Amino acid sequence: MTRERWNTGKAASGPGQEPNQFHRQDARGFGESAEAEAAGDRGEATKPITELNQEDEFERAWTDPRNTRVELPPVDINLVLASYYQTNESLTFTRTMLWDMEIKKAYRPDLYIPSVVLEGSAHYWCRRAAADGVESFVRCSQQRLWLESSERGLVLEQVLLNPVRQSATFIGAAELLDQDGNVLRAGDGQPLFHVEHSVDGDDSRPLNLWRIVHLTDRPEQKLIERFTHERQVWLREFVEIYIRRDLGIDLTRRDVL
Repeated sequence: MTRERWNTGKAASGPGQEPNQFHRQDARGFGESAEAEAAGDRGEATKPITELNQEDEFERAWTDPRNTRVELPPVDINLVLASYYQTNESLTFTRTMLWDMEIKKAYRPDLYIPSVVLEGSAHYWCRRAAADGVESFVRCSQQRLWLESSERGLVLEQVLLNPVRQSATFIGAAELLDQDGNVLRAGDGQPLFHVEHSVDGDDSRPLNLWRIVHLTDRPEQKLIERFTHERQVWLREFVEIYIRRDLGIDLTRRDVL
């Protein structure tokens, strides 16, 4: 895969612009719509856009000293729940729940990361199943720029869901083909980036892990500070949303001194 470095031009889409509507499918969560069967029923492509090993690609980028890397501390879901939240019923969050959330978030980032992804802009295609339950697909969405939150750009990603490792890997791309063979181009207002979400810990004490690597010519301190400059005591928003939306449990933040 050709390595793309940061082009410092403006983003392809300005504030409030609608995403490219090349594919209008509503990619609902796995638990809601039995995606594995429904994808075939809709006649989606079964071959990947490129023969890419997403996990290897992520590690190559992560070990490149030119790139800007951020790894956030693991989040102990149940410890944070007990310390900083009230719920309307008893809840022990499990590793199974956390992985279920990662699958649903991969297909519908606009539902689970609304602070970043524009509602209704997330679409996926070229879904493929492999051995051991591993699956891949391509997705796009309109996302806020990391350092210019009032602006958005089109983000293109090749996604791998690995249930054995319980990891979701997202490889950013400058260009991809849509279902009809048309070229899509990502916004160029920020560096391309790859993200890895993964699950660790015991089933009754799961840990939420998160890494991001931006493809830059040298480490960019402003990007590092964007993710690390303030102490975050709360659960990440996608976990809060999953608890409320998918588990049907009311969740209230406690006052923090």
